[in-house]
Amino acid sequence: MKLTKRYLAVITFLLVMFLLLAKGSIVKSNLQKPVIIVNFNVPVDIGSSDMMQKALTIAQTYNASAIVIIMNTPGGYLNDMINIVNIIEEANKSGIPTYTYVPPDSLAASAGSYIAMATNQIIMGPGSEIGPSTPIVVGGSQLEQNHTESAMISFMQSLAQKWGRNTTAATNMVLYDIAYTSTQAYQYHLINGISDSFSSALQSWNLTNKPQINISEDIYEQFLSAISNSTVDGILITLGFLAILLDLYHPTIFLSVIGIIAIIAGLIGAEVISASLLGITLIIIGAAIMLIELKLGHGFALMAGMIISALGIYFMAEGIPYISTGVPNGYASQLEITGVGAIGIVAGLYIRWVAGPLRKKEKLAGPESLIGKKGVVVSSLNPEGEVRVEGIIWKAMCESCKADQGELVEVIRIEGLKLIVKKIENK
Repeated sequence: MKLTKRYLAVITFLLVMFLLLAKGSIVKSNLQKPVIIVNFNVPVDIGSSDMMQKALTIAQTYNASAIVIIMNTPGGYLNDMINIVNIIEEANKSGIPTYTYVPPDSLAASAGSYIAMATNQIIMGPGSEIGPSTPIVVGGSQLEQNHTESAMISFMQSLAQKWGRNTTAATNMVLYDIAYTSTQAYQYHLINGISDSFSSALQSWNLTNKPQINISEDIYEQFLSAISNSTVDGILITLGFLAILLDLYHPTIFLSVIGIIAIIAGLIGAEVISASLLGITLIIIGAAIMLIELKLGHGFALMAGMIISALGIYFMAEGIPYISTGVPNGYASQLEITGVGAIGIVAGLYIRWVAGPLRKKEKLAGPESLIGKKGVVVSSLNPEGEVRVEGIIWKAMCESCKADQGELVEVIRIEGLKLIVKKIENK
């Protein structure tokens, strides 16, 4: 009985120690809850959207103290912006606050202004700006533009109201395409403070002594960002077809492989951003015209195909809503599209003056050069035998005829290494 009491005492002691250690571990883990730092120095697109989802997953896994977005973005796609705002709201539902810091001389522009307004607090550095926030439906009708703008005004107002910010100033960013400096934003109660450095911003949020986990776009997310641009997608598809065509003139396989990869990447990107079907159709028509060049060989079909494809690239962005300081069909995109047309003209001239003539010479020097030539039967054709053409003896077959030794024949076609001939009747 005494032995049993001793065992019970030992077990009780060990259980108490285990609970104390577990409690200490929990307290320690709470003290060490990390801060997730998101380096948002990228456009708002599918790549940055995936990056924010990754940040949320890590934050929930580690029960993070907060997610802090270091923002410097020109904006981007409306749909991806809404997705990121939803991720921020999910973080808040999980009990994880989200903050935005805009470093000195940086931007929370366009789509970035909505993301910042969705966070619990915003602190900006001197010389930074927030806004403008007017959406643009590329190539859309005035009705589409008005509907999108009205929806974004309501959306911005709801974000401002949620965190007690100035809804009038927030509305003006959308309605009048206004951008505020950090001083103006603080004056109009759009942000919570101005800090010269990120460390001082962290101090304002009582996050200074927390361990940090830094998140940036990985290679896959960078790839998604790269192909989520309609101009880039169109150029990839067009140049991919051009590479394959040039490889048919100078067989290397290498150019064909590059061309196929470029076409696939461009089509994936077009699917990701729901690019205009009209634009894609024009690019495919242009590619078909380019391939006709193999038959014609004068270079003009290639030039025409590239110009039509360049027009398709221009139309690929039609109907896609952006909230960005730079949208497709802007000055930079027009230069890129013009460059594609210029490449087509240069490539067409190359085929006309260099590749085409070389290809014709190769045909003239090969077996095809024998077509139409006359020869003498060496061994009787009944229907097969041998003939001598330009001093060389070939295996031959007389099609629907017979020819004796010494008779004249004419080469009408070539099948492998055998000449198909017809008998020349004496007149």
